[in-house]
Amino acid sequence: MDEHKKMTAPESSVAADAEQSPSIIDTTIIPENAQECKMPDETFSQMQIDLLRMLDPSFLATISMQELYERIFQRKPPIIDGLLYTGTYLFVGAPKLGKSFFMAQLAYHVSTGTPLWEYPVRQGTVLYLALEDDYRRLQERLYRMFGTAESDRLYFSITANQIGKGLDEQLSGFIGRHKDTSLIIIDTLQKIREISSDAYSYASDYEVITKLKRFADKYHICLMLVHHTRKQQSDDKFDMISGTNGLLGAADGAFLLHKEKRTSASAILEISGRDQQDQRLYLTRNPVKLSWDLEKKENDLWQEPPEPLLDAISKLVTPEHPEWNGTATELVAALGLDMKPNTLTLKLNVNAGRLSAAYNIQYSNSRSHNGRSIQLLLQAE
Repeated sequence: MDEHKKMTAPESSVAADAEQSPSIIDTTIIPENAQECKMPDETFSQMQIDLLRMLDPSFLATISMQELYERIFQRKPPIIDGLLYTGTYLFVGAPKLGKSFFMAQLAYHVSTGTPLWEYPVRQGTVLYLALEDDYRRLQERLYRMFGTAESDRLYFSITANQIGKGLDEQLSGFIGRHKDTSLIIIDTLQKIREISSDAYSYASDYEVITKLKRFADKYHICLMLVHHTRKQQSDDKFDMISGTNGLLGAADGAFLLHKEKRTSASAILEISGRDQQDQRLYLTRNPVKLSWDLEKKENDLWQEPPEPLLDAISKLVTPEHPEWNGTATELVAALGLDMKPNTLTLKLNVNAGRLSAAYNIQYSNSRSHNGRSIQLLLQAE
């Protein structure tokens, strides 16, 4: 490791109308000419000025557009491409509609890494809190759905503490023992919710999901919360979520399973979230296994347009040459691009998450007295 230092900004909680909180590597674009770099005493003086500003009660922390573009936001790839991402989600449906069967199906596919319908799945450990079940019922359900197939990355519990009364510690302990945990299912939300006099107020609903979202963002996992719909119908199906709009407002997204007729084997799965486009999937219940099969999709997923810079980097950083270090000017030359070094750095800052997810290449940008340095590292699968 050279003298370059990786600068990491602290994570912050995300409001209801913001995007998910990824890990952030805070970098500053500085001139290629090392003579223009700030000296240590100048940096210390600026830190003192910033500290005094923060102590001023009228101070409002802001960030310019330029500073925003100079930051690198690393994000974890989807758990299920085009379907499920890290964050906190509601899975909502009427009682006895087949939600728990869907959760078992989801848990099994993530824990084994096998595709769910036509969606690619990234394997990870799954914890399923089946708080309305017992182990006998779980055993029968899993055997009916998957036969003798097993998964050593799928764990169950039928008891858990409530929010604010030990749940965080229990989940943190599990993740500490299973570092590759990617999905935790809580079936149902009501079972881990602390009951109070304002249990169904907007503020209470918002606070409950915010606490759970803070946990999911901290560990970069998906937290799936099973919940119920109310009886009243609505043109917007998501308005049928039991409780106030504070639940959906604070969550990163929601899956809503509903039927036109309760006795029908067909159902519609509506999906809405911050990191994905709205989808409507038409499902059919398998009469033997009671799992859900995909019949059709109402709309195709939008595809990001290609970014030639990332494709060029994937040809430079390969299994034979898994690491590249140098300045932005040197990288422009190595790639043979007609592009200014600062433009290249900005493009990489903005597309760091995409470079990692699509090409498995980690990008970092650090600086020293000699100038700015870029590192590109091919990650192990």
